[in-house]
Amino acid sequence: MSGEDERYSKAFDAKLIADPVERAKREARNGLRQYDHVIEAIDHWLSSNRRFKLRPSLVLQLNRIALEGISAYAGNYRPSEIKIEGSRHQPIGAHLVPEKVEELCDYVNEHWDESAIHLAAYVMWRLNWIHPFADGNGRTSRALSYLVLCIRLGERLPGTLTIPDQISRNKTPYYVALESADSAFSNGAVGVSELEKLLKNLLAAQLLSVVKAAGEPGKPRHK
Repeated sequence: MSGEDERYSKAFDAKLIADPVERAKREARNGLRQYDHVIEAIDHWLSSNRRFKLRPSLVLQLNRIALEGISAYAGNYRPSEIKIEGSRHQPIGAHLVPEKVEELCDYVNEHWDESAIHLAAYVMWRLNWIHPFADGNGRTSRALSYLVLCIRLGERLPGTLTIPDQISRNKTPYYVALESADSAFSNGAVGVSELEKLLKNLLAAQLLSVVKAAGEPGKPRHK
């Protein structure tokens, strides 16, 4: 990190909504739709007899939902170079993006027997490292990471404040963990241990919300 508590992509993007208030509203609606799609994908794979395979098409689809009506590049790889303000990391050239996304998918598929936390941490870091889109990279990486975590664990995780929700509320630890993984990779290693620690803590908080809710009085949901 370079001192800022915010990282954001800076690239040429054909924005479809200029007004920041309207854009924020559309982003919120798209966020709900993206979450619904993640849940549908989790349920589909958990009810399937087939082993999960991560494909670039799923990555593109999640970004399309996040940016639909916001960016002309929704669901498409970025056409140009990009800079992450607030970070020392310089993403790869646009021409390398498709290949690197395929490699990300290959890693997950070939290492599926690794722990769920490791795979989720790897996806979250690597997609941010590639930064394949003109916008929505963080939202897409967090959604995809959560999807992989649930499918690898074999269940749709309970809890009202999910891991992506918690990160959205306080992104600083997430940014610090990403920078730690970037630094490790610049030295030739895949080192996502800080992200793994973060995800473990966030998962514990998500599950604890269920325990707390179970101990609170209130109207029963079913008679």
